[in-house]
Amino acid sequence: MVAAPASAPPLALCLGGMDPSGGAGLLRDVLALSELGCQPMAVSLAETLQNGLACVRIEPPAMDPIQRIETLAPHLVGRWGVKLSLCALEAGTFRRLCATLRHLAPPIRIWDPILAPSAGVGLHDGEDLRRMAAELLPMGGWVVSPNRGEAAAFAGLPPEAIRTASAEELSLPWLKAGAAAVWLKGGHGAGDQVQDVWITEGRLQPLEATPRLPGERRGTGCLLSATWLGLRLQGLDDLAAAEASARRLRARWNRAFAPGGVGRPMFTPTFAPPPAPQETP
Repeated sequence: MVAAPASAPPLALCLGGMDPSGGAGLLRDVLALSELGCQPMAVSLAETLQNGLACVRIEPPAMDPIQRIETLAPHLVGRWGVKLSLCALEAGTFRRLCATLRHLAPPIRIWDPILAPSAGVGLHDGEDLRRMAAELLPMGGWVVSPNRGEAAAFAGLPPEAIRTASAEELSLPWLKAGAAAVWLKGGHGAGDQVQDVWITEGRLQPLEATPRLPGERRGTGCLLSATWLGLRLQGLDDLAAAEASARRLRARWNRAFAPGGVGRPMFTPTFAPPPAPQETP
């Protein structure tokens, strides 16, 4: 066996939905984490029929995801973390997933609790998220990154609460369920300013308020939470990683495109320049 060099990149385990178009889901996670110098690994928890127009079907994966994670376990040492997102697993399988994650004890953990893709069929409601939280969050250490709609559903609030509820109302149920921190994303709030809020027990920290950018983009939640994981793995603390993730998303907002000119724009990958050619002696 060849030992990993001291300079080996940190490893990010992505658990979520497979969007074949790459605008969101596991493929978007892999792109974001690779750009940040991390080694991504991915296990599907939901298979979708999806493109830039809409998601029309979501099913559980055909292969047991827990067996796939257990197969990866020898790699999950040292600097590594996990991101959990779209999940179509049955309750018993999700319980097994949580038991496996509890055993593996990822040092960095973020849950992006998705109710549904941004266009097309839905998957979960607030009660589903509460059941998942009851299995997942008591193990400790989880940052949860809902948008205001997901947080309102989790709290059992009416639809108008997406724009009217306070950050405290939207975050407290997550903290009571066991979240270490809530990163409440502000894109679904009212007004022409967007402001995320970072909430822990006894502390509410508003992040930088910025003008709302025009248009919409696919995969904003995926990109933000995957970027946060990558930046944490590269040494930033929780709050600094959240602030930097939002800045990175805004910086590339205008470099989006719709493949084939169809559907909602997705983020353009950012590739590192190739190494300079070596001169021949």
